[in-house]
Amino acid sequence: MCRDKDPKRQLTRLVRTEQGVVIDPTGKLHGRGAYLCDKPECWQRAAMTDALSRALRVKLTDADRERLKPGVITHPPQVIISRQTEHD
Repeated sequence: MCRDKDPKRQLTRLVRTEQGVVIDPTGKLHGRGAYLCDKPECWQRAAMTDALSRALRVKLTDADRERLKPGVITHPPQVIISRQTEHD
């Protein structure tokens, strides 16, 4: 969200899977992915704008956006956004 150029290993990868959007700590899960840095303001921006939903091609509900807010996500991999693509 901040467009900083950091090594992939320093970023958090979110992946759209069959179960929904999950955090990918390995960077090897199959699916459409997007990267976020660890800055709270980037997670806040991901929750408040449509940039992440466009990147992952999913619809974010209010509940999904709440789960994206900084400090809400604890330990990967967990489903943070229920499965619902834009094309459903």
